[in-house]
Amino acid sequence: MKKLLLILFSGLATQQLTAQIAGNINNEPYAVAYPENMINISYPSGAGTYISIKGMANIKPDALVAIYAVQQTGKTVQETNELMDNRVKEVEAGLKKFPDVKVYTDMITMVPLYELQTEKKLFSKKTYNEVPAGFELKKNIHIQFKRGDQINEIMKILSEFEIYDLVRVDYTINNIDSIKKEMISKARGLMLERIKHYEALIGDAFSNKEKNVSDGFKIYLPTEMYRKYTLYQNTSLSNRLNPDRINATYKSSTNFYMPVANKDFDFVINPTLLEPAVQVLYEIKWSATPKVEEKKTNLLFMNHNGELKPIPTNN
Repeated sequence: MKKLLLILFSGLATQQLTAQIAGNINNEPYAVAYPENMINISYPSGAGTYISIKGMANIKPDALVAIYAVQQTGKTVQETNELMDNRVKEVEAGLKKFPDVKVYTDMITMVPLYELQTEKKLFSKKTYNEVPAGFELKKNIHIQFKRGDQINEIMKILSEFEIYDLVRVDYTINNIDSIKKEMISKARGLMLERIKHYEALIGDAFSNKEKNVSDGFKIYLPTEMYRKYTLYQNTSLSNRLNPDRINATYKSSTNFYMPVANKDFDFVINPTLLEPAVQVLYEIKWSATPKVEEKKTNLLFMNHNGELKPIPTNN
């Protein structure tokens, strides 16, 4: 009996560990639409043979550019500009401790601000007039850095000057051409192997067939691959509680990185992902169909005697 209880307990513990390893995303039914896991191969067509090779490469970026939005208000144009310039200069001075960090400031808008002023008139009701109250200046600070972990120190420096709004992060790859060439070469080798495999299965070569090929790339940046995520557990209500008198607590939502899964590809370069990476996808399609024989048409003409004569053609 003790041995049986131990086995049951071990089974329950294994199930709990498996659920936890899967992640809390499984408790969010509308965050991710998981694709169908069953393989579905179409029946071969009698008219031709079609082969597709898909590849993916996970590439660590050579540089990142973080864009922060900065807003400054002041009573005059000169005061607003001076306050903004001082904040930007202090940020640049704080980032100088990173030798590979570059800063660029992008001008966005400078607009006047207005406030309402009450005007009282004899024999009339109150009216409210807009009057100039100051100016608002908006800029973007572009910060280029090479390592993803540097963003933590960059945020600390910017937060000292009340700059918190991280708009986006761009990722750059310097050797994208060489990566594409590597993927094309790898896909070409797999395609030739697949063609030989099909020739062995069919028992005939494709040399007497009409052949066509097409290919293309698609690139996904980490910025495009974040998904919304919210997890909370509602309070269980008993029959004695009135649901109309319960105020629900705000549940915070966040985002998580969800890359393209590598399960549907013929080859993957750098399959293990620890940090967000640029994902380069490549597909090449090849087809072999029977050649269409040209039918020669004899052209005829009728002479003045009413006889049909062939029109000579140059072959």
